[in-house]
Amino acid sequence: MSANMITVIRIVLAFLTIYFYGLGYKLAFLAFILTIIVIYMDALDGWMARRTGGTSDFGALLDITGDRIVENIYWIYFATIGMVSFWIPVFIIARGFLTDTVRSVAFAEGKTPFGDKTMMRTGITKLLVSSRFSRGLYGVLKAVVFCWLGFILAMRKGITAGAISQHDKFMTISELIVSVLVWVVFFMCIIRGLPVLWDGREYILDKRFPKVL
Repeated sequence: MSANMITVIRIVLAFLTIYFYGLGYKLAFLAFILTIIVIYMDALDGWMARRTGGTSDFGALLDITGDRIVENIYWIYFATIGMVSFWIPVFIIARGFLTDTVRSVAFAEGKTPFGDKTMMRTGITKLLVSSRFSRGLYGVLKAVVFCWLGFILAMRKGITAGAISQHDKFMTISELIVSVLVWVVFFMCIIRGLPVLWDGREYILDKRFPKVL
């Protein structure tokens, strides 16, 4: 199975997961497990591409597109049911449109978001955006947040259905911790987006205000 196919399957599973979250508590717990799988597949497609030698500029762009779709699906859903602030997906989606526009223009110029041909120019912007540390930390925190929110949702459904005993202290502490992590991920998302706009400003400005003028 190719890395690109894994990315496509991951997107489909994300939609299926959200559908299950809206049903009974048993399917909500299944959705929680599927969320873990969806997150794992994000690392799997990159590993598969490197293992099979199937890395490509298009694959890197598709991977980011897949990440964006999956991320937005979860943010929008959890905001819709009131588990996160409405403004979080609003700003994250707006940030995504802006950075993806810059990256698309840069891609047409032969530049990629990450790797040897990355559009990032300085050491600090590479560290914040394209380094393995930054990408890894951001990815892990997002994984924890989405899985934790899904677990809390499934627990709530189980408690409401009478299938799980009430654990007020556990639920209160869990909800507090995940709320803090949600805002940490949000600010990381914004901070990691700003260098893309800064290093990519010439791709946009050169198209609109050519240097020859």
